Parts: sequence; structure tokens; C-alpha cells
Amino acid sequence: MGRKNRTNTASSQGTTSYQDNQVHFSHAHILKLINSPSENTLNCNACEQQNISNKPFYGCNSCQYFLHENCLNAPRFLDHSSHPSHPLTLHPIPTYPTHTYLCDACGSTGNGFSFSCARCQFDIHLQCASCPSSLLVEKHPHQLELIFGSPYEDKDVEYVCDVCDAVMNKDNWLYYCADCDFGAHLQCASPELVVYPRSRLINSNSNSNPNPNANSALEMINAVNETSDHFFEYQLASRMAAQLGEEMLDSGRPRRRYIYY
Repeated sequence: MGRKNRTNTASSQGTTSYQDNQVHFSHAHILKLINSPSENTLNCNACEQQNISNKPFYGCNSCQYFLHENCLNAPRFLDHSSHPSHPLTLHPIPTYPTHTYLCDACGSTGNGFSFSCARCQFDIHLQCASCPSSLLVEKHPHQLELIFGSPYEDKDVEYVCDVCDAVMNKDNWLYYCADCDFGAHLQCASPELVVYPRSRLINSNSNSNPNPNANSALEMINAVNETSDHFFEYQLASRMAAQLGEEMLDSGRPRRRYIYY
């Protein structure tokens, strides 16, 4: 209360607008708007997806570094209901020596941007972080809710995806209908996972979602965009996590290295 809003877009969002150019914390050069990338298919360094639509795309041709506008505007810090203990920090490159990470949401590897908690070695793709809290699919008549692990009390119970029939990882996220015991992988339920739009994100299901554990990441992103004071709180938490990293990361997983921006 009573504080003036900070106007430094580069601090809260990681970008500064220069008409058709963008500056992003992940790259040393100006990223220029690419008007017609259709002749040569380009890959986004953030989400690792091709630019196959007419959505804005920015890049540095000399470095072959490209970002969707949506990915470029991802927040630097994020509170996510899948990991309530700590805020997540946006990393432009994996912080493991292998230069890859394993997404705790979908279970697949990643080489691009991630939202991560260094303290807990928790990493998720940008796309997974913005999965809607609920959705409808063609193969099921009811709304599916996003849950962050096994839907069963007995965590040793194995279950399969009702779309692809593959056994599901009990630690990964899924879309689930409790009434029908119908579950699906994230990618099976929503093959084209949402990424961050530049404008304010609105979750159309936020008022009808009965599952308090399935709060959409979109709501979290809106909160970060509205309150830039969170930046400083998250920055402090991130630095504390980095300082404690050497003590916390003594398990069998690869040790992280830390890069400050």
C-alpha cells in the first residue's frame, strides 16, 4: 500500500521494447522482429518449438538465437501451485552440467528455458508451467482437471493414460476426471500446450474450477505482471537458494552451476 509502481519493464519481465526490436536478459544482442520466417523454419531457443504460425518471432541472425514473442515475455519469477514451497526462477539454459533437464511436469527432457527451483531441483518447461487448470478433450465428455501427481491414495498403484494407453509416471502431472477415473498425459490431453501471450492472461475456467490444487499458472503469471515488487522478493529467494545450493545438492543427481543475470 502506498508504494509507487516500478516502471522498469526489463526487471519484471526480462524485456525492453525498442519498436521492432527487443532486448532480453538471455542474450547479449538486440533481437530483431522477423517478419516472414516461413521460408526457413526456425526453432525457438526458449520452448524449442518451431515457428510455424504467423505469431511474432524475434531473433539474432548472427547467433542463430530466436524467441517467440510469447516466450520472450515470460516472467522472470513465478509462484506455481505445483511447487508452493518456493518461487520458481526462469533459467534460459539448463543449470546442470549435462546442459539438459528433466521436466517434473511432463517427464520429458529439455534444453531450452525452464522454470526452476534450485533448492529442490524442480524444473518445468515454459509450456507446462502455463497449462490451464482444466480443459475439455474430444475423447471424454467431462471437464478434466490438472493434478500434479497420482490421483490415488495408494501411490504405488500403476495407471495408464486413457488416450495413448501408456503407463504413466506417478510423479508427473496429468489431466483427470475423478468421476470417471479418466486420466491423460499433458501432451495427450493438449498436444499444443499454451505459451505466454504478451497481454494479460485470463483463465476462463478460474471461477468454475472446484479443485484448489489445480490453480492455473496463468493466474500466477498475472499476479507477477501486476506486482513488480514480487521481483525483489523472488530475487532474494533465488540468491538464497543459490548460496545454499552446494549444501542442498548432494544427492546422486548432477550438480548445478549458477549463472546470475
